[in-house]
Amino acid sequence: MSQGYAIELYFDPALENQVLKAWNVLARRQISTQLIEIESRPHITLYSSPFTDVARVENILRNFAAKQEPLAVSFSSIGSFPSDNNVLFLGPTPSLSLLQFHSQLCDAMKREGVEVGDDFCPDKWIPYCSVAEEVPKTRFFEAFTVLRDLKMPVSGYAMDISLVEYSPVREIFSFTLGTHHVSDF
Repeated sequence: MSQGYAIELYFDPALENQVLKAWNVLARRQISTQLIEIESRPHITLYSSPFTDVARVENILRNFAAKQEPLAVSFSSIGSFPSDNNVLFLGPTPSLSLLQFHSQLCDAMKREGVEVGDDFCPDKWIPYCSVAEEVPKTRFFEAFTVLRDLKMPVSGYAMDISLVEYSPVREIFSFTLGTHHVSDF
């Protein structure tokens, strides 16, 4: 049973592998395996909702992706949200291009009648890339220490935009930025 839908920004293979390295180190140390277990992929979440009109979102993303170029992304910080999920994340440098990309996506969705929830409105959105979920509180310090050992900043490009259903994560469709091609899975 679906818990919801998300629009995710995926990275080039080199950047994705750098994030996966962090996931794997945390998994080997038995700190967190949640993201691997739900079959997630390293990403930045641009939008999330319990319900969505898949056909409408597909049309929006196809048109939006065709007008965009791959987006430079640099993860320069490590963080956590004050929530019960005990999430640790890499924080991207909030570049003007990343913030404009997100804002333009939200505008395109609103124009097509797709409601964007408060947490994903441009003036409240916090971009991040999860590296661990459900980290035991007693292992938080150890997890932060492991992540601090990453050579930061970790940089690359966002290459694809995708709609996924979760959990577990199932990609519904994906578009490469700057092209008109769709890759259905």
